[in-house]
Amino acid sequence: MTAATVAAPARPRRHRTVAWLLAPGAVALLVTYVLPLLWVLRMSVNRSLPGGLIEQALTLDSYLSALGDPYVWRVIGNTVLLGALVTGATVVLAYPLALFLSRTTSSWRGLLLALAVAPLLTSSVARTYGWMVILGDSGIVNGGLRALGWLDRPLPLANNMTGVVIALTEIFMPYAVLAMVSGFGRLDRELEHAAASLGAGPVTVFRRVVLPLTLPGVVTSGLLVFVLAISAYVTPRLIGGGRVFVLATEIYDQATNTLNWPLASALSVLLLVLFGTVLLIYQRLRRLARSA
Repeated sequence: MTAATVAAPARPRRHRTVAWLLAPGAVALLVTYVLPLLWVLRMSVNRSLPGGLIEQALTLDSYLSALGDPYVWRVIGNTVLLGALVTGATVVLAYPLALFLSRTTSSWRGLLLALAVAPLLTSSVARTYGWMVILGDSGIVNGGLRALGWLDRPLPLANNMTGVVIALTEIFMPYAVLAMVSGFGRLDRELEHAAASLGAGPVTVFRRVVLPLTLPGVVTSGLLVFVLAISAYVTPRLIGGGRVFVLATEIYDQATNTLNWPLASALSVLLLVLFGTVLLIYQRLRRLARSA
């Protein structure tokens, strides 16, 4: 009996073991994601009737209504703009912290990492209300600046896009730090020492060694923050004060206020298409980062 003959029966058993291990996760994904997604797709091709009634149909009226409405395009533009601003600010602020945590050899590294992600222990709703207190016209920022005599009128930090960007940047920073720290595995201090020994200055070492090695983690972090930002509802609704319209708030309004579930479903599908577009761009950027 040859080794190949002995190994042949082992392969089906190994495949069955892998299948059994993957089965619970696959079933959970089917129930919690695939089936609801199919329901949303089916609802998006129904026809909405006056009074919140829904006619079972196969029509693209909701998609045509959404794509033909300039207001919806402004909402999509606001969503992309919000995601881009929050992603840019979060990545820039989180990068130095993540770089320090990944490079430090201090015995306090674990505690510092825990402190960096500690805001995740607090609900994003509570943190949003906190930012409403901080950024309001009578909040801590404006109150302090007026007490110092630096302001005659309060800065418009709430009920607009500025306040939403500030709040979401702080809310998503722990996610960015975690993604970057886990993605900085290719960073090796010996490579920096080697570059420095060859005459490279600190700026050159960072530009030619550190940045290329950390770029995949930065891109992954940016993708995570962007996806979270464009799907955020609570913060744009509360801090935006009903003046910041993004896809998440519009989907909620269509589903609960106007009871136009087909249109809300169509907007949800458009948001998923936006997700897919971002994922394609991410794959392209990741390949470029690996080849850098």
